[in-house]
Amino acid sequence: VVDAYQFVSDWCGNSPEQKAAIRACRAALAGDVDAETARGVFVAFARKKDILIEDGAIPPMLEKAHPRHA
Repeated sequence: VVDAYQFVSDWCGNSPEQKAAIRACRAALAGDVDAETARGVFVAFARKKDILIEDGAIPPMLEKAHPRHA
């Protein structure tokens, strides 16, 4: 949660998703919500900003350098 909070706090912008992610991370750090809840809100923020790398996916910058061979 600390890393997610730092990331979303440092993100340039002020979108509703970013604000929600910051609030959720703060709440988790304070013990008001569980970490999984904060994670879900953070994931929604990351998806909205198109920066989420799903499990098993290759980041776009690496995909270009090392394309998958079929």
